[in-house]
Amino acid sequence: MIRVSDAWKDYECIDAGNGEKLERFGDVILRRPDPQAMWNTTYNGWGDVDAHYFRSEKGGGYWQFKRQLADYWIISYRNLRFKISPTNFKHTGLFPEQAVNWDFMMNKISSAERPIKVLNLFAYTGGATMACSMAGASVVHVDDSKGMIAWAKENMHLCNLENNSIRFIVDDCLKFVEREYRRGNKYDAIVMDPPSYGRGPNKEVWKFDVSIYKLIEATLKILSDKPLFFLINSYTTGISSLVLENILKTTILKKYPNGKILAGEIGLPITRDNMILPCGIYGIWENND
Repeated sequence: MIRVSDAWKDYECIDAGNGEKLERFGDVILRRPDPQAMWNTTYNGWGDVDAHYFRSEKGGGYWQFKRQLADYWIISYRNLRFKISPTNFKHTGLFPEQAVNWDFMMNKISSAERPIKVLNLFAYTGGATMACSMAGASVVHVDDSKGMIAWAKENMHLCNLENNSIRFIVDDCLKFVEREYRRGNKYDAIVMDPPSYGRGPNKEVWKFDVSIYKLIEATLKILSDKPLFFLINSYTTGISSLVLENILKTTILKKYPNGKILAGEIGLPITRDNMILPCGIYGIWENND
């Protein structure tokens, strides 16, 4: 099942193809590599951009700016506001395709009619954190990068959520979860967007295929007696959504059988040709009550 983020006004995937995507963030047009865009495109508007990211043969890459841009600018999604800034590693600080997951979480939290405590792991700049907080949940936001935590705090202020219950933690996600278990802390919902590979603040090694099952088993121990949802997102190449579905079936569904599992791809609508750009996979367990 593919779920599409199609409610944006400040963002647009204009075209995709030939290994790249052409995007509008507010009034800024960016051209970036995208390995999923394997088809050809004949659109002639690819040269009309504000910035173009080129990969380097030595690894990494660089931006070529066609006009002077501000260091950052702000875009909105519904009542959420986010800081956008082109980084040296191609990203902009936001994954627009995640909006479909934000909508899911906000709807679940706002209709729960009870206090909800959310744990957001590998939380990056806090798109999911802000969505859950805006819907009324208290949120613990965990990431191993001080820079990303600082960016997330900026997004919190942009969304006027500084008086809400949001805790920002710089830590290795698995170690934090294990400590929360020892402390007896529980969560009603868990969100995670683990990388393919990474290192924690103390050089802890994370490899998706090796580490993901252990992390999910650990998080089961800190779920409340009546959890609301459990959401995994992944951009790891070669991992099928069926893998996430099977992991959830053999872990959380066994412990909480009164629920259902959804799994598939998330994507972005391509304006020019009415196609969908695939943007990763998801697995969701949600309470049926």
